[in-house]
Amino acid sequence: MKGKEKPFAFRGKFFIALAFVVYVVVFFFDQQLGLLALQKSGRILLKILPVFAVVILFTAFLNYVLKPKQLVKHLGEESGVKGLCIALISGVLSHGPMYAWYPLIEDLRGHGVKDSLIVVFFYARAIKLPFLPLMIDYFGLIFTLSLSFFILTGALLQGWIVGQLERM
Repeated sequence: MKGKEKPFAFRGKFFIALAFVVYVVVFFFDQQLGLLALQKSGRILLKILPVFAVVILFTAFLNYVLKPKQLVKHLGEESGVKGLCIALISGVLSHGPMYAWYPLIEDLRGHGVKDSLIVVFFYARAIKLPFLPLMIDYFGLIFTLSLSFFILTGALLQGWIVGQLERM
């Protein structure tokens, strides 16, 4: 098992080392540009760190409190609007790599969660809470809210389509 874990840890360390080398090279050739890049990166990091912390703590809390059988009660065949809201909100709040969610989603599906709600969950994951402040900074509040609205609407539409296909 340790042999499988090491490449993933190595990739993260490699990326950090590569970023450090790039900063050093840029700083070596143009100190002012290197300092500007470092300051900009620091400001971005300070903007997203609190959001990362809240999302991680909230997700850890949900994982501790909610069990799959409890979720199925609210995400089964008769879930209705409540199930859609839960799928949308949990999709937006979820974080981490997509493949990490597959075993949990498969387990929930095996317990009776509707495929249409799984689609809503996966589609809603396109909204990344930790990156919203950064997106607002780059594109503005109206653009960010509009895009988020259309993503959520698309999630509901995709879920509805899958629900219709399930009934066939």
